[in-house]
Amino acid sequence: MLVSLKEVVEDARAQQYAVPAFDCINDVMVRTILDKAEQQRSPVILMCLEHNLRERKGFVYLAEYIKAVVPFYDIPVVLHLDHAMDVELVEEAIKFGFSSVMIDGSSLPFQNNIALTKRVTDLSHPRGISVEAELGHVGGAELGGDYGSDSKLTEPSQVEAFIEKTNVDALAVSIGTSHGVYQAEPFLNIERTKEINKVSKVPLVLHGGSGTPPDQIQKAIENGISKVNLYADCRIAMTKGLKESAKQIRRIDPLPEDLFAPVKEHLAHVVEEKIILLRSNNRV
Repeated sequence: MLVSLKEVVEDARAQQYAVPAFDCINDVMVRTILDKAEQQRSPVILMCLEHNLRERKGFVYLAEYIKAVVPFYDIPVVLHLDHAMDVELVEEAIKFGFSSVMIDGSSLPFQNNIALTKRVTDLSHPRGISVEAELGHVGGAELGGDYGSDSKLTEPSQVEAFIEKTNVDALAVSIGTSHGVYQAEPFLNIERTKEINKVSKVPLVLHGGSGTPPDQIQKAIENGISKVNLYADCRIAMTKGLKESAKQIRRIDPLPEDLFAPVKEHLAHVVEEKIILLRSNNRV
């Protein structure tokens, strides 16, 4: 089932679990993630980044492929545009059938972020498409775009007005994470998360979930985080699989299924681990 983001995160917030959201770029990732999510009876969010969609026929090989396979799975699946920086990309995502979009105006002044987000909700909601926005700023420059390297914590005092003026469905907040691989262990500001959750009418999103200590992730979920974005841990797992594959392959022309088997195995392990960590297993 292809569903909107709003449908899955509202239940997650009510039941105090989080829906895993994985950036994915090809069949190996999509198939492995969907197979494991179905096995674990978990809703799942498949996310696509601009630089992957902008590759030649990127929308076709990602959006059209995902839409084609989702009906063969009996779990809720969200097709989500991750970190759009402008309305034009959102319009293209709508054209290709995304059920959810994120507009990232977090590097803009507060009122400009509101204006940009409002344009996207006005465009998306009449089509049944959910919108995620970001308030504060989660830094890190590893997503292939210009997202800025420095993080800025979300101000609880701005949350209520931002949601009211934009009519957004989910809010990504900055509470101590960053995108990419951490050089030092992150420390989540749970007290700030509690303050934000008290005034937020919508579910909260944690970006930069990879590498964050499990106990901190679960504490954040208990205080309103209903979607956790994951990418770096998947990339690390796939790299391990590639190295293992390279050591095992003895022929000059290995079968593709043998070549990719360790990659899928390591990725599947991480996906299952994250689903259980976020408590989204056995929810559907």
